[in-house]
Amino acid sequence: MAQKNFIDYVKIFFKSGDGGAGSSHLHRDKMTSKGGPDGGDGGRGGHIILVGNKQLWTLLHLKYRKHIKAGQGDIGRGQMKSGSFGEDIYLQVPLGTVARDVDSEEILFEITEEGEEKILLKGGRGGLGNAHFKSSTHQTPRFSQPGEPGVEDWKILELKVLADVGLVGFPNAGKSTLLASISAAKPKIASYAFTTLVPNLGIVPYRDHRSFIMADIPGIIEGAHEGKGLGLRFLKHIERNSLLLFMVPADAENISKEYRILLGELEKFNPELLDKDRILAITKSDILDEEMQSLLESDLDDELPPHLFISSIANKGLTELKDLIWKSLQVEI
Repeated sequence: MAQKNFIDYVKIFFKSGDGGAGSSHLHRDKMTSKGGPDGGDGGRGGHIILVGNKQLWTLLHLKYRKHIKAGQGDIGRGQMKSGSFGEDIYLQVPLGTVARDVDSEEILFEITEEGEEKILLKGGRGGLGNAHFKSSTHQTPRFSQPGEPGVEDWKILELKVLADVGLVGFPNAGKSTLLASISAAKPKIASYAFTTLVPNLGIVPYRDHRSFIMADIPGIIEGAHEGKGLGLRFLKHIERNSLLLFMVPADAENISKEYRILLGELEKFNPELLDKDRILAITKSDILDEEMQSLLESDLDDELPPHLFISSIANKGLTELKDLIWKSLQVEI
């Protein structure tokens, strides 16, 4: 996923279609000069509808569409003919898309399944034709209803990446290297902070042709929940992951302390994140010999989640890591 092509936030002005006016027609033909009311109803205005599409990974295709308008309903006609509906607008969006109101910031709904359809704005109702207003005391009404106007408003569409496993760690913890090692994803890898500027997704093959999706989330720094570093923009992507894989390098000054800082940032952003299953991977462990690894192991807190030492470069512990992830995901399910 090219970084410049990953868009996870768009703000668009939407307008649903106006409903068509009802008809106030009176029946006339060769045999009837003064017939009763036969005006049909107006057609409803077009809806704005979001549709889940698992083939999409970004909102890039909506980035430059600042105004989107649905079709207007047609007017009713004589002989009880109703007007046709206005054209509905169907917008394909990636799974994990959240629709939000601009003013209240209220979440309207989420799209999480392939083919799922949700109406963002309803079209205006069509007006009733004069046939509806006929009564014993008023047999020839010459009036009908106008169509109901559509709804217009600014809405936010926001993508939260859907993945089974989210990688959590400070910059240069080895997240991108791990993703590149165990999946077909090709994230940018370099030895400086914030190499990863957008989430990268990879499908990780597992035994017996099974697989799971892993997301490399841009690195967290202390204070990320306040918007520091890449901050809030990417912490939101962690909310959708079933399992959180914390990654701390073996050469960290204090592995347990670094893990607790990461955990604290997630808790301050959204305390519910602490309810997710967690695994700790101690990366870059190819720099350790057996004695050094044993010493590090003995210094780790007893309250740490299940952990193991890995090296993406040396292919150390990766099979065991995938086994542990798969086991945790099955418990989650």
